[in-house]
Amino acid sequence: SSQQEVANRERTSIPISLDDVQIFEKDDPAFVTRIVRNARRYISLFSDAVDENLPPPTRDISDSQDVLDVLRMSRAQELAQQRQTEDGQADGQTPANANAASIFPPALMRRFEVHLVPGVKLKAVPIREVKAAKVGALVRIKGMVTRVSTVKPLLTVATYTCEACAYEVYQEVKARQFNPLTQCPSERCQTNKAQGRLIMQTKASKFDKYQEVKFQELPDQVPMGHIPRSLTVYLRGELTRTCEPGALVTICGVFLPLPYSAQRQMQMGLVTETYLEATDVVNHKKRYSAMESSEAMESAVLRLQEGDENVYEVLSQSLAPEIYGHEDVKKALLLLLIGGVTKRMDEGMKLRGDINVLLMGDPGVAKSQLLKHISTVAPRGVYTTGKGSSGVGLTAAVVRDATTKEMTLEGGALVLADMGICCIDEFDKMEEGDRTAIHEVMEQQTVSIAKAGITTTLNARTSVLAAANPIFGRYNKKLSASQNINLPNALLSRFDLLFLLLDIANYEKDEALARHVTFVHRHCRNPDMKFEPVRPEVLRYFIAIAKQYQPSIPEHLCGYIVEAYVTLRQQDANEHARERQKQQFRQQQYGDGGANDAQTAMTARQLLSILRLSQALARLRFSTEVIHQDVDEAIRLVYVSKASLTEQDDANGGGNSGKAGTANNGGRGRSTDATSKIFRLLLEFANDRNLKVLAMSDLEPVVLRKGFTSQQLHACIAFYQDLEIMQLSSNGTRLTLIQ
Repeated sequence: SSQQEVANRERTSIPISLDDVQIFEKDDPAFVTRIVRNARRYISLFSDAVDENLPPPTRDISDSQDVLDVLRMSRAQELAQQRQTEDGQADGQTPANANAASIFPPALMRRFEVHLVPGVKLKAVPIREVKAAKVGALVRIKGMVTRVSTVKPLLTVATYTCEACAYEVYQEVKARQFNPLTQCPSERCQTNKAQGRLIMQTKASKFDKYQEVKFQELPDQVPMGHIPRSLTVYLRGELTRTCEPGALVTICGVFLPLPYSAQRQMQMGLVTETYLEATDVVNHKKRYSAMESSEAMESAVLRLQEGDENVYEVLSQSLAPEIYGHEDVKKALLLLLIGGVTKRMDEGMKLRGDINVLLMGDPGVAKSQLLKHISTVAPRGVYTTGKGSSGVGLTAAVVRDATTKEMTLEGGALVLADMGICCIDEFDKMEEGDRTAIHEVMEQQTVSIAKAGITTTLNARTSVLAAANPIFGRYNKKLSASQNINLPNALLSRFDLLFLLLDIANYEKDEALARHVTFVHRHCRNPDMKFEPVRPEVLRYFIAIAKQYQPSIPEHLCGYIVEAYVTLRQQDANEHARERQKQQFRQQQYGDGGANDAQTAMTARQLLSILRLSQALARLRFSTEVIHQDVDEAIRLVYVSKASLTEQDDANGGGNSGKAGTANNGGRGRSTDATSKIFRLLLEFANDRNLKVLAMSDLEPVVLRKGFTSQQLHACIAFYQDLEIMQLSSNGTRLTLIQ
């Protein structure tokens, strides 16, 4: 039982559920109501009842003795000797031990806390509904944690020793402020009129863990035209460190007044502050590592793993199913939620495992909605906008602590999103000075601070998901990608994937989009899909399991990844050469300097991006090793995101596929001829190797890496077979080119 575990010093908290009390006290239904109305008094009564009924320990607790045990044993020995001297008892140990326990105040010897757990009838109310009638009562509020102080010791029982007679005095402290005792109340000092001075013994005093939390209303609880209200919450004992800034929690506690002290009390008179002394804290979105398993969650994950549908497709389409299209973007966001493996070297060097994604595009393509959805699905997600965030608001600010009056650091959005996702909307509208604060976070994943005498480094192990508009509001096809994006190359290279989402008129796509939007607007749900979308709580639990795996790259795939990276690097160099030729042509014909070099340059960071995406795909399969298909899909995503930029400038070989067209909300106005591009790709592959007969096992990875699908490859082969230009073997393993 809980009491036996407390006696054995295996637990320190005793939760008392009001629903259980209601069932136990059937004859007195108003008993729970009296507890709710006078909660603090009943917590004290429950603590006294536990003290009286605490059983003796069933295990040896000598290894867990503390100062209070030594103090109690010492006092018992002194009383035993005193009894033997006064009464001449042969065995005075037993009554002396009992009397020793009665000398100390109960709060000093108590090694447990009583926490009232609210019942189902106690509903959560907004902060502005907690008024004077609730003072002293148990209330339940739901909101967001905005600030958390450091955990400090709070004195609950003060122990004093007299200088003259060595008498021990105990003072129980029940408020934030107290007046220390100064004169000894013992009979010896009173008789001798010695007025012995009391000295506080901190070693024998009792301190509890104490933490202050600023609690704010949720946006949907704020009436129109008002600002959110906040309330101070006191956490004690085991409840400390259960809240984090930015967390959505429900707190149950006792609503109490706090009188002003000293000069402030003279000014304010009878007016007092209020606070909530917490008895129960429930986090609505737990960290992946803190999630608890249940049979329903485990069975849902098992059905996903053993089902006929592709888990990759099902989970990606379950992200914001109300938003039409964007298949490749949703796949990238799913991999961003899962993340790669962070590696630490012996020398201290760290290789980032978190994935960063940038969505660039025209207004009205659901960029902000995707960001909002990801920030709610992720257990730890922070949403902010570029124009409403300063560099200090993103990293850290130096503020003065209201309790201690010391200068302390308060984390910004990137620090609050540690081990989570930071969604930054309107990324292009940030001031240049504020945007530079993100450079260190995106690669080194730390925030270095040197201000107001504080020099430190804060962790910001976060994935950055940013959304931005082109420099002119909409994408201008007459300008190059670098002129439209207008973000520094040093920042762009830190994004693993960069998607360009364009709003281009296309009759079929526009009709499908309009039907989807009107259905959602009418029924407030997504249209029926081929499969049932996964609920966000199941998706979070699935990702929590996937994050436990640490997949590695096998040796036989290293050469394949190197070859793919070198190929992409060479294509990028060719695009740079074509861009320079265009620039020279414009300068000669029109006297225009043209565009700068393309900003989608392949660097070593893109090689690490391929490795991170491959590891995330392996985690998705609950595997400890990356396979060939993972690398192909990672390269395909990198190529598709790159092609979404380059295809707007020219129509040669680096074009986009049907999949990428979906990611770009329809692709170009004219249909992209995937069949011709695949045929040209097959010819280049055969000519480079001087082959006439090609193995399908070699062709498929090459085509998939370019962003095309297997269906498009087989459609191309069937089309050119009818023209008698190529021939597929009967078993479908070899393709022969006919001259």
